[in-house]
Amino acid sequence: MWTDRGRRAAAVVGTVTRSRSSQAALKSQYDALVIGGGHNGLVAAAYLQKGGVKTAVLERRHVLGGAAVSEELFPGFHFSRCSYLLSLLRPHITAELELKKHGLKVYMRDPHAFTPMLEDGVNGAPPRSLTLGADLAMNLREIGKFSQKDAKAFPEFVAYLDKLASAIHPLLDAPPVDIPGVTTGSLRKRLAAAKTLKPIVKCGLRLGRNIPDLYEIITAPIMKILNRWFESEPLRATLATDAVIGAMTSPSNPGSGYVLLHHVMGELEKEMGAWGYVEGGMGGVSNAIANSARSYGVDIFTEKDVGQVLVGSDGAAKGVVLKDGTEIHSKVVLSNATPYVTFKNLTPQEALSPEFIKAVDQIDYTSPVTKINVAVDKLPNFLACPTPDNKPGPHHQCSIHLNCESVELLEIAYKEAVNGRPSTRPMLEMTIPSVLDPTLAPPGCHVVSLFTQYTPYHIEGREWTDQDREAYADTAFDWVEKYAPGFKASVVGRDILAPPDLERIFGLTGGNIFHGSMSLDQLYLARPLPSLSDYRSPIKGLYLCGSGCHPGGGVMGSPGWNAALTVIADLKRR
Repeated sequence: MWTDRGRRAAAVVGTVTRSRSSQAALKSQYDALVIGGGHNGLVAAAYLQKGGVKTAVLERRHVLGGAAVSEELFPGFHFSRCSYLLSLLRPHITAELELKKHGLKVYMRDPHAFTPMLEDGVNGAPPRSLTLGADLAMNLREIGKFSQKDAKAFPEFVAYLDKLASAIHPLLDAPPVDIPGVTTGSLRKRLAAAKTLKPIVKCGLRLGRNIPDLYEIITAPIMKILNRWFESEPLRATLATDAVIGAMTSPSNPGSGYVLLHHVMGELEKEMGAWGYVEGGMGGVSNAIANSARSYGVDIFTEKDVGQVLVGSDGAAKGVVLKDGTEIHSKVVLSNATPYVTFKNLTPQEALSPEFIKAVDQIDYTSPVTKINVAVDKLPNFLACPTPDNKPGPHHQCSIHLNCESVELLEIAYKEAVNGRPSTRPMLEMTIPSVLDPTLAPPGCHVVSLFTQYTPYHIEGREWTDQDREAYADTAFDWVEKYAPGFKASVVGRDILAPPDLERIFGLTGGNIFHGSMSLDQLYLARPLPSLSDYRSPIKGLYLCGSGCHPGGGVMGSPGWNAALTVIADLKRR
């Protein structure tokens, strides 16, 4: 078994990446430089170039995509190594950048959620399970296995969430309100800034009398909402997973309701709330954006590790210097790195005020996530829904929720991590994209993603060791085995990424997949800080364009698009 956590894969994938792409010669001068070749950085570059701004992207790794990346971790097995599902890529970006023309292909999932029970079947029947999808009649039958009352309430609950999610959609595709512009300056400038009020006014008009409902769901613990609607534990726990996914919080903590709403806002192929797999892995969407950007004239470079942003004597950004000493000059610099990396690692500290640095230090990047990528030579066969002859059933294409029979299990797992210990019965979200995408694994084999929580950044105050990683993966596999006997014997390789590994490899500060917690104090006008919500930094000409900006992690492309429009407007005013 390969257990080197992908170290040999870097050589394999690096060779493939470099042989397939010919990079243009790096110039010494550009209009704009984008630090980081993740999806938001690539979107920003494409729109800048479309706007007539000569742009280059500088990616430190050997492969493009940032967290949305595909890597061949074991021969023949291609993984979405970090990010693993597509939904919140904004439709107008897909259309305007012609991403399908440039290679983006998506596999839709239906059904989309499968929660098997660990229980003894009655009269020889298999254990029960809960499967949810686009078919409302099927959903009601499935929920009815646990509660007829819940089955009757479910359609109204879906309509309730859909109304709230659709109302706040306008906020995703526009910068936050320009508070300084609206409140200060000349009347002409105030009227111009007043245009930024339009999305929030539109949101309010759509909500109407439901404004209190939105306020409640974004501030309340999700269990306050779910307990009002439902009584059955499997349904409440399954829905609660979307309220805590990627967040170091529990379903009983205030603010967890917003994370659920954030994921419900997803849209794919014009289907609201849908999530899908990208052909070839999540690197497929990044490569499509990169291909589009190149078609407009963007220069894109891998293995160009930026050491520092160059700041001139006038206090403005003048370009970057690579770690090899190469200087590249530009009118503006956009950082697709986290705000912490941007301002603590890449920006000269003397160019920033102590007060600002202190504020950056206080941004919350806590993460509960350990991602485990698994190569298997046989499809997992679940006791709750057995399938013969290694053939997939509809449930295999789902997000498969393990250890999610009750909300209490999620609460216990959370409390263990808060106390500095990896969960002994972790929440496991399993996906098997190779069920729909045959390009990912050899015939008869599959790639399995285990998105697990809760795990702390430090284990009782100390660093993770390889022994800790292997022990935690063994624990996770032991639980999978209980649901799908034979799973452990099918494993031919695994890649274990604890929070420090997600930080080291992908630049995700704290291992946080959202570039900063999606808590109420770090959303909209306060994302990542109140002084940074308009994508501009205290350094003139230095901008943020990553998921640390509004509208936050998971909303693919929107931060980059908003940042690019902000930069273009500023350049026109120069």
